[in-house]
Amino acid sequence: MKKSTSHLTQGAVIAALYVLLTMLSNAFGLSSGVIQLRISEALYALAIFSPSAVLGLFVGCILSNIFVGGILIDVIFGSIATLIGAFFTYKLRKYPIYALIPPILSNAIIIPPILRFAYGIEGSVWYFALTVGIGEFLSCGVLGYLLYQALNKINKNSKMGL
Repeated sequence: MKKSTSHLTQGAVIAALYVLLTMLSNAFGLSSGVIQLRISEALYALAIFSPSAVLGLFVGCILSNIFVGGILIDVIFGSIATLIGAFFTYKLRKYPIYALIPPILSNAIIIPPILRFAYGIEGSVWYFALTVGIGEFLSCGVLGYLLYQALNKINKNSKMGL
């Protein structure tokens, strides 16, 4: 019972952090659209340390997409992209340098058709894949890896662990 409560609590905190950081990105107009740089995407790194992060990131993405005014298809499929990315990040946790690639790919593949066909934004799906991919690389790949490095260092120096 204690372990499940701990996982639920961790997931809820991660979801709340995801929402908070997405809203911060949204304040600068960077959380949605053709150019996306969600600071919250760095939190994928938490899935390297805990399976709780998978559900936390998924729920956080659902809530964030609703709060930033996403349409239903974006809320659903954008959140599924996050779930896929987080799941495979967790599965690749033994290889941290590769673990942050799945969210970059899942978002770069799933989000562009939503931008083009659901929102009707003029432009090429390939161009959107490039812009979303670059944003994911920066937020998840760069910031996420820096977060992983910091947490890993703390985890090694702590007897508690993450």
